[in-house]
Amino acid sequence: MNSYRNKKILAPIFLFALAILPSCTEKTPEEKPVTFTDKQIGQMVVVGFRGTEINSESPVVKDIKQRNIGGVILYDYDYTTGEPGKNIDNPDQLLKLNSALVGYSSTPPIISVEHDGSNRSALSNMYPEMENIFSGSSLSDSAKVKDYAMMYAQEFMVVGINTNFHPRLDLKTPQDNNKAAQNIISSDAEEVTAIASLILKEYDTEKLLSVPKYFPGYSAGYLPTDTSDTIDGAWDEENLTPYKQLFDKRTIRAVQTSHSLNTNIDADWPGTFSAKTIHGLLRDSLGFEGVVFSDDLQKPIITSRYGLETAIKRSVNAGVDILVFGNNFEYDEEIAQKVIGIIQKLLAEGEIHPETIQATLARINKLKQDVIAELCTCLTT
Repeated sequence: MNSYRNKKILAPIFLFALAILPSCTEKTPEEKPVTFTDKQIGQMVVVGFRGTEINSESPVVKDIKQRNIGGVILYDYDYTTGEPGKNIDNPDQLLKLNSALVGYSSTPPIISVEHDGSNRSALSNMYPEMENIFSGSSLSDSAKVKDYAMMYAQEFMVVGINTNFHPRLDLKTPQDNNKAAQNIISSDAEEVTAIASLILKEYDTEKLLSVPKYFPGYSAGYLPTDTSDTIDGAWDEENLTPYKQLFDKRTIRAVQTSHSLNTNIDADWPGTFSAKTIHGLLRDSLGFEGVVFSDDLQKPIITSRYGLETAIKRSVNAGVDILVFGNNFEYDEEIAQKVIGIIQKLLAEGEIHPETIQATLARINKLKQDVIAELCTCLTT
């Protein structure tokens, strides 16, 4: 009898417990999708602009204030006009320009140039008395290389430049003695490593950001105005030796990609668009953990064959962190806004994963904390 009564009492309790337990088929609340503001995405963009001075109404200042772009690239020679003086005139002017860029920025901006000692280098016209390091026998004289690198690194500090896309680690082939190859150090990988190491040491001394280029290589005959370049016939794994050795010897914080097609690595896509090249070779095989910059995505080698959305989608998914639009081969004042809008669109469509952007922004933030922030502070004190 007691057993029966106990069962009668327990039954309602058991049923009540079942009622309050979550159903096996009940759906858990969906996680909110990860989203990014335009100002966060803006850190992935470096742009060029026109003018040797800026003010609050300048398009580049609007990009800085409204979109928080990652930085700028400065040029002397303007391919769109065929004239020098695009951003660079004299040291006082350049310091004033760069100080203004920092002053308008809420996040320390990358202020970059391509100065490698060739005739089209950003600072060549401003310092014509300085010897071209690629002329004569200068490269064979390590003392000259060291002095050259030291002088320019110190000048960068004086005028407020914090980033240089240099040195070029491509290998010269014996038959390449034309102007296109004038900024290539050597055909010997060991010599390229030795000279590049001397240059990087001087820039490191001044705490500047040097960005070795162009991974995994252009042909020695490639010109910036060319609409195609295939390097596979003149490329083998020896071309990776300077990168391997420099990664082992010192801290390399950033690398710039090549737009050349290299079928030894990827038969379908140029280096900047190739996950096999960036994720597979550069990061997985060589162990590079720093920031990857694209070469200028407005060069004819890209724009003659690919639309803007394809270029952005392929670059970001391949592993590029910072997209460079020099506004030097074509000019578009709205390029930063367009790029950010396209990235947001691709994220919304699932064509770019949020985890990709999160990893990219983390690398950019670390780079800026480690190098760029202190150099920008020097311009505001």
